[in-house]
Amino acid sequence: MSMAQKLPELARPDLALIRPGETAVVVGAGRSGVAAARLLGRLDARVRLVERSREGVERIRDVAAMQGWHVLTGEHDQSQFAQASLVVLSPGVNRRNLAPWLEHLDPGRVVSELELACRHVHEPIIAVTGTSGKTTTTTLIGRFLAAMGREVFVGGNIGTPLSEYVVEGAGAEILVLEVSSFQLLNSCMFRPQVGVFLNISPNHLDYHADMDEYVRAKLSMFARQEEADTAIFPEDMRETLDKPEITKARRVFFGGQTRLRCAALRGRHNQANMEAAFLACAPFCLDEATAQKALDAFQGLPHRLQVVTKRNGVLFVDDSKGTTVQALRAALESFDRPILLLAGGVFKGGDLAELAPLVADKVRMVGLFGAGREVFEQAWGGRTSLFWEPTLELAVDRLWSCAYPGDVMLLSPATASFDLFADYKARGRAFQERVQSLPERDHG
Repeated sequence: MSMAQKLPELARPDLALIRPGETAVVVGAGRSGVAAARLLGRLDARVRLVERSREGVERIRDVAAMQGWHVLTGEHDQSQFAQASLVVLSPGVNRRNLAPWLEHLDPGRVVSELELACRHVHEPIIAVTGTSGKTTTTTLIGRFLAAMGREVFVGGNIGTPLSEYVVEGAGAEILVLEVSSFQLLNSCMFRPQVGVFLNISPNHLDYHADMDEYVRAKLSMFARQEEADTAIFPEDMRETLDKPEITKARRVFFGGQTRLRCAALRGRHNQANMEAAFLACAPFCLDEATAQKALDAFQGLPHRLQVVTKRNGVLFVDDSKGTTVQALRAALESFDRPILLLAGGVFKGGDLAELAPLVADKVRMVGLFGAGREVFEQAWGGRTSLFWEPTLELAVDRLWSCAYPGDVMLLSPATASFDLFADYKARGRAFQERVQSLPERDHG
């Protein structure tokens, strides 16, 4: 998109978040923050980008200089937010931690990058939220629509931020977005024409005030839907969600259907993801044959129950994206062979004790690594063989020494990765690299 091109006009000009010449502060210099800063610059705002990490600033120093952004680093203080008319928070930035410096702003002037960008979008939006399965479902929706010949943008909380799409002016027919509770908590207008709510379980309770706030954030986009819109909900939450105050949209419930199949998507949870994705595309006239053809070509996503290799009869599976208790449950239920489980990291909340009977039934040995040791030991102690190592690599080695043909070594940590790794992808890559370097041995 050249500088001569204009951004799409606001659907409601009176709801513009920033006027030319006003100061907008973007908190966080990751991809989402940089995308928001680019959009704000295109809107002729004075952009101030604040980032606590010096490493984060170094990554964007050149682009910041070229764009004319004022970049501040270090611990947050009042000077970083002085004269700000708008504050845009990157995902994961908790506004409570910034409260002392935001008192001069109306709450509606502290927004997510998603909220900033959505006001410049005119294309229909399909948005996917929930605790688990968002990335898989969002990806499948994009594949289904592409198989129909539609021009699709897939992004949001995965891949490309919505602000980046707006600035680049890619011109898709339909936007498919994964949206997180972080983004929705700081949005007040974001409204999808098709909204998908997959499931809910305790998560990010180190960020949200409580479970109630987490749930309300997830459901907020449905409250803004209109009668012509579609809301897709899980059948097992019908009693809770089939109420007028939840949404005005037409409700469609999924659960138990098996119309589609995919070899790369094992487990009941993925069957539900496929069904939700199909229903999300139904308003755009998707048929079962087209959906199944797309699934036949689908090879799965990295770090989501990804089969790494099979050695000496032992299957190695990378589910590093499984950062919640619910995701761990789904992973354990996906196998009918003895499991050697790798778990551990920064625990985000949930009831591990509820999984104790399943662990006792399915898991032959648990290899804990990194942080969170005491949480797992308290929940599962005495229910299965369990040990702890300081690193993932050492835990892999120890499980390998105890493995037998027919076992599955499963990395499904039920935690965030930030104690030992930059993100879940780095954790998954470390697992795969260690697996590939394991020595040959006789497992009897």
